[in-house]
Amino acid sequence: MSRIDFSVGEFYHIYNHGIENRDIFKDEFDSLRFLESLIMFNSETPIGSIYEQSFNQEKTLGGPTSKSKLVNIIAYCLNPNHYHLLLEQVADNGISEFMKRLGGGYTMYYNKRNKRRGHLFHGKFKGVWVNTNEYLLHLSAYINLNDRVHSIDSLGGPTSKFIKSSWGEYIGEVKEAVCEKDIILGQFKKNEDYKIYAEDALPIMLDRKKTEREEKYLMIE
Repeated sequence: MSRIDFSVGEFYHIYNHGIENRDIFKDEFDSLRFLESLIMFNSETPIGSIYEQSFNQEKTLGGPTSKSKLVNIIAYCLNPNHYHLLLEQVADNGISEFMKRLGGGYTMYYNKRNKRRGHLFHGKFKGVWVNTNEYLLHLSAYINLNDRVHSIDSLGGPTSKFIKSSWGEYIGEVKEAVCEKDIILGQFKKNEDYKIYAEDALPIMLDRKKTEREEKYLMIE
């Protein structure tokens, strides 16, 4: 994928997988730690490592009160072996700096917790410029419902319990506010209208995923 020059005021789809497709979120503690990182590292003033700071599963998400953010987090989804983020860059070099801190900090935490060394993610994060409003709306739905796109929510068991996405924020079921949602929800009369829009788009996303999987299979010699 070609290099992207991130611009202030523009939106980007940011994503990555675990190396060798390994799970990067093994339980709810991992998911909450990544969400805490999303908040804590989103400041122009470096905070250093947060690994040694107090963290437990019952902790309410919170972070720096500084208004000098690197990015606006619009939506997110954390699946067992990959993540998706919808970000708006609000500071020069904001996305690159944010992702460097996020990737490095979470890798340090994960390696220490699992007594391993080396890379955790499959190379540098991937980024795609969101160049239309239609794409922005569709992408927000795709990310918010990404666990359903991958049918993780239908598996049951412990795995589906620790999948985290911003869907709960968008439909008003989650109090913690990680995301800046106005750019999306402001285009609908009420949150319920966005919920209908996103869930109506889900069958299309599932069908597209099935088609892409079949095309990939047909390309295998």
